[in-house]
Amino acid sequence: MRAAGMETKTDNGSKIIDEGMTMAKRNLDGRSADIGAEQEGTNGATVSRRELISGALGAAVALGAQPARAEQADGKMLAGAAKRIITPHPLLPISGGMGPTEQAHQQIGELTARALYLRKGSVAIAVVGIDVIGFPSVLGDRIRAHVPRIPGENVMIGSTHTHSAPDCYAFPTALGGHTGDLAYIDRVCVLVAEAINEAIDNAKPAVLRIATGEAKGKIAYNYYAPELYDRRMNVVQATGEDGKNIATLVNYAIHPEVIGDHQGICCPDLVGPLYDRLEERAGGMAIFMNSAQGGMVTADNRIMDKMKDPLRAVWYDEDTWAECQRIGNLMADEAVRIIASAPPQQNPGLFCRAEMVTVPVDSKEMWFVVSASPLKYQYNKKDRSVRVKVNLVNLGDSQILTCPGEALPNIGFYVKRKMKGKQNLFFGLTNDAFGYILTKVDFHSFPRYDYVSRASMGEMTGEILIEKWLELIRTSPLPDGQKA
Repeated sequence: MRAAGMETKTDNGSKIIDEGMTMAKRNLDGRSADIGAEQEGTNGATVSRRELISGALGAAVALGAQPARAEQADGKMLAGAAKRIITPHPLLPISGGMGPTEQAHQQIGELTARALYLRKGSVAIAVVGIDVIGFPSVLGDRIRAHVPRIPGENVMIGSTHTHSAPDCYAFPTALGGHTGDLAYIDRVCVLVAEAINEAIDNAKPAVLRIATGEAKGKIAYNYYAPELYDRRMNVVQATGEDGKNIATLVNYAIHPEVIGDHQGICCPDLVGPLYDRLEERAGGMAIFMNSAQGGMVTADNRIMDKMKDPLRAVWYDEDTWAECQRIGNLMADEAVRIIASAPPQQNPGLFCRAEMVTVPVDSKEMWFVVSASPLKYQYNKKDRSVRVKVNLVNLGDSQILTCPGEALPNIGFYVKRKMKGKQNLFFGLTNDAFGYILTKVDFHSFPRYDYVSRASMGEMTGEILIEKWLELIRTSPLPDGQKA
């Protein structure tokens, strides 16, 4: 996430300092964008935006009221998947975080919301990935209200973190406005609820395969210290009894910011080609969940023979769609390779637990977002705190933890080391996206960490979350076949 008054990796690889907290209120020409622009009704008549939103919301509620189609008399795992296109028409300004947006004038690929539904016995979960920079919990709660067949705390909604999509935070500006389009945000919520409900309806008996391996090749690196990042990629694949894949989930730490927010291009960045290639090779639906990519694990689009600053190890970047395709395709190929030898888990268990955590908001920038956004975040004004949700999931022999922001890679390494699964997954930017998450010893330590420190909730955020994650690990059942 980029914060006003702070440095940010731009699309050409340089670093800039934004000018304070004054953020220009963008003129949206009096328009609010539809998704898919005007759409034709069954009788050929054009459906208005208001009718489209209200009708879709009614459909989402109706879908949520239906009983699940698949039965589980035999106790098998059920899996279902569905997606929706969320690209706005006309195109909206795109956001790389707090601060001025950039009006999009070109579209490449589609922004999507993707849902994976899993059910075993009485336990059901949904994992959702949305092609936006971050998706606040206040919006997630709107979606959960229209998915009554899954407990709300079991619906885990994450963002891919593309820096080339519209703002779903509705970041407030110093002039009293905000950088979001509320009609678009409402529409995204409707479409995500539709995708989850359709995934439930699509559910059928499935076999799971889960694997972890080093993703090889020029995919990611740490902009602050090139070698300090997690090379491991986690892959979860659900396959139907007919042998066809239902979905393949990729969990990997990377900033999808090859195109960035300064070229006026609306796109899913490298995640789009990842989806296309993975679906072409594996079938079914692809879904991406980011990991501990904070400070500053980003796409390795460096032009290695064009160094910008040898003393600081800074290169020029290749900021093109072709580079998105190269990295996305390579990620998909690595996912296929990693999962290929994974044994099937015929009768995997499923456990899900959620806990709320109180986190103080010491950052004046983050408090401004929380208190002034039109989305009406829930917060405690007396002690300047917010409540965030974290999940622990046991899926077969594997364990998953969720993180409501961008944890630095050392946090991801530490927590994974303490987890109890044969495979351990860490879903970053999930259930919320409250900036960077650092340990107290990293907070405002190196000058290089000045930006991520100011774009975080505060010094104790990492410590509070680590304590909660360790508590969840310690007090939860073990994954299949694992020992204490």
